Amino acid sequence: MSAGPRVEVVNFGCRLNLAEGEAVRTAALRAGATDTIVFNSCAVTDEAVRQARQAVRRALRERPGANVVVTGCAAELEAQRFADMGARVVANDAKGLAESYRIGKKNGPSPGLEPGSGRTGDGISRPLNPFVPSLSKHRPPYTPALSGADHARAFLGVQTGCSHDCTFCATVLARGTARSASIESVIAAARTALDRGQREIVLTGVDLASYGDDSGTSLAALAEALLALPGLDRLRLSSLDPDRIDAALFALLTQEARVMPHVHLSLQAGDDMVLRRMKRRHRRADAVRLVERLKAARPAIAIGADLIAGFPTEDAGMFANTLALVDDCDIVFGHIFPYSPRAGTPAARMPQVGRAVARERAARLREANARRRHAWMDARRGRIAAMLVERDGMSGHGEDFTALTLAAPAAPGSIVPVRIGARDGERMAATRIDKDGTA
Repeated sequence: MSAGPRVEVVNFGCRLNLAEGEAVRTAALRAGATDTIVFNSCAVTDEAVRQARQAVRRALRERPGANVVVTGCAAELEAQRFADMGARVVANDAKGLAESYRIGKKNGPSPGLEPGSGRTGDGISRPLNPFVPSLSKHRPPYTPALSGADHARAFLGVQTGCSHDCTFCATVLARGTARSASIESVIAAARTALDRGQREIVLTGVDLASYGDDSGTSLAALAEALLALPGLDRLRLSSLDPDRIDAALFALLTQEARVMPHVHLSLQAGDDMVLRRMKRRHRRADAVRLVERLKAARPAIAIGADLIAGFPTEDAGMFANTLALVDDCDIVFGHIFPYSPRAGTPAARMPQVGRAVARERAARLREANARRRHAWMDARRGRIAAMLVERDGMSGHGEDFTALTLAAPAAPGSIVPVRIGARDGERMAATRIDKDGTA
């Protein structure tokens, strides 16, 4: 790893981390940090944590004079381990504070990290750790996180944490219970994105559909407020819990042209027994029925989904039900990964199916999803789409998130009409056309 910029931020994991990474960079620069590399880590799987540890070790070895900082969810769950490596550890709640990156501070805990007794103010039990985050019931409202101007679309984090208790998930251990940003603060952040020319905003959060539960509003109300802003051409929503799509949100997804026809659902499994053991709040039939309703109301909607393979106790029949869900819910954008036990979660104490089995099942899910996606992509050939051009001027995505490549470059950040051509792997050729449909 060569010497990098004055402040380098390496984001792992979700889109929320991508959005929060810009707040990390701003805070570090405000603190006057120099030769600093910040790893904004993820802990959704043990592989994500392993990658973060590997990257930190490499940075410490190859940049011995740099200030190496670790924040994010893996930092919350393995703070002592990262500190023992020689990195500074910054809590999620403190990652946007300049004080966390102040020059001259020694490695170790940061604001928001304090000695723990194994139980925090929100009543969640955690392993004894000298850097357990303080997650009191009186945490401040979430501050919206906005990705940088170098992205064609603006990723806007509006919510953090989760108040559910899914047995496989360590998010509540790392981020605490759900908190939402105020509508006013989100509007202000969105105006910043629009003022700098970003015409598509992607709303993201740990449990996005729960937005407003802590403040008496809703995700639909936030979306409607954003759609009233001049200059917002496209609004996209990240992963949604299927049982939280109410009538108002359903109407926006199916009737509002500026809300993109791309719905990503947090399904996790397609077998009712597995869903119960995960403590999910929907059942298989609910997911299938929701997709049928979405597609009946707006046939152009493309479905994405999170799916876990090899959950504890999952047998061949249970897995077959999840495999069949790819077709039953017409999933074309699958976020598929093998189950990995997260320390401190109930699922880690359940009978495990084994990592080799989980990986093999995940591979089968990915193959089924790829077949479904490629057939769906091939059916797009010849259609007209509005393509958001990304920073290289050649690649981008249509409204339904079809990955497109232009035959000739266009201005990054522009939205251009195109005719979709042949598929090339995971992308499709696109030719720019006039409004009348001619090339």
